[in-house]
Amino acid sequence: MVRLSTPVLAALGLFADRAFGALEVNLDDPESIKKAAAQVAEDLLTFYHGDEPGMVPGILPGPPPDGDYYWWQGGAMWGTLLDYRHNTGDKQFDDLITTAMLHQAGDDQDYLPSNWSASMGNDDQAFWALSAMLATEIGYTDPPDDKPQWAALAQAVFNEQTSEDRRVPSGRCKWGLRWQVYSTNNGYDYINTIANACYFNIGARLARYFHNETYAELATKTWDLIDRLGYISDKWDVYDGAHLPDCTDLNKAQFSYNAAMLLQGAAFLYNYTDGAQIWKDRVDNLIDRMIEIFFPAPAHIAFEPSCEYQQCNSDMESFKGFTHRWMGTTMQVAPHTKEKILPILKQSTQGAVKQCTGGNNGRFCGFHWTSGVWDGDVGASQQMNVLGALVSLLAPDVPAPLTKKTGGTSKGNSNAGSNEAKLPTFAPITGGDKVGAGILTAVIIAGSLSAFAWMSLD
Repeated sequence: MVRLSTPVLAALGLFADRAFGALEVNLDDPESIKKAAAQVAEDLLTFYHGDEPGMVPGILPGPPPDGDYYWWQGGAMWGTLLDYRHNTGDKQFDDLITTAMLHQAGDDQDYLPSNWSASMGNDDQAFWALSAMLATEIGYTDPPDDKPQWAALAQAVFNEQTSEDRRVPSGRCKWGLRWQVYSTNNGYDYINTIANACYFNIGARLARYFHNETYAELATKTWDLIDRLGYISDKWDVYDGAHLPDCTDLNKAQFSYNAAMLLQGAAFLYNYTDGAQIWKDRVDNLIDRMIEIFFPAPAHIAFEPSCEYQQCNSDMESFKGFTHRWMGTTMQVAPHTKEKILPILKQSTQGAVKQCTGGNNGRFCGFHWTSGVWDGDVGASQQMNVLGALVSLLAPDVPAPLTKKTGGTSKGNSNAGSNEAKLPTFAPITGGDKVGAGILTAVIIAGSLSAFAWMSLD
């Protein structure tokens, strides 16, 4: 039997916990959490190449089949790193974050760059806006005056998603925000929870930041829609969505980020309304059901029941970290929830760090937190998950999200955004283009025939 040496095993990511040592952290010690989080953040950025010559700032490798990640996941990563920065005080990634978030803002400063139109969902656009909103709330360094400002970027996305061309005009699903921005994209007829929950969440946070009732009314209108369509059940299950024409074919898959997005938005409205009972009840009921579904007893470790029993895709593999982070923010704006949330997040994070024993340094993290051992499933999503889990434990002890009245400096623009989403257009094909294309085709054919002839030789 051939036995591999320890260095070889370590290089393969096997036996790595003995060769290098797993990620070590004392979850009762904030300084230990910060140290571990710094290591996870460092490993996360090994998957990012946007700061290298010839690469595109802001995005992770993709989309499939060119890489594992869609455009939105870049925006999610910067949000994760912003929470890391705020909760730990580590500012070493500021240049990366600012460059990335401004580069992807697009020509209209609305996070709708035309080169991503083929897979542009309203939720994709919103995830970048959520990161801009987070930058606004944590007092992150404002861009230069000649660049788009964080609050204005979030407003631009919210304004565009409020417009009629993004919405269902009539029928049972009226006011529903479509999944996809463009009618040419598959999924344009799907009215899903995450797109509408993102809009609700951004509206709730804009209402609190600017103390503006119009944002609150629009957010509440969206909650009422989601509830009326049955996307939130009587038991507080949160379903994935349904299709036009009448939104009755409920997809009852449950993913943690749908519920967590609604929870965080509801917590912001609870705060904005000075503790209104209706929002307190919604916050408390969502928390109770989320713990039952996504942090099942007795271990209370994050789990995605709608995919983890079989196979989660790269999108789904990122949900645990978002859920931890947004529950962390919930404790900040609805402090009464800390007693219930924090012990669960701590137990879940303990399961998460047990997955961080792999890769070439012995601390890369896997996905299946309930297994107790590294599963070999590594990637940016897995690192974001564990980073989100670690920093969520620090959330109750850092300043709550800012408002304009409590020190927020980001400048808004209530008219930000474009009037309609336009697909990229191309210049008309000219006679010269046709001639050039013909010549190029002839060259390709000639080259192919030569190759075939060469391959036929003995």
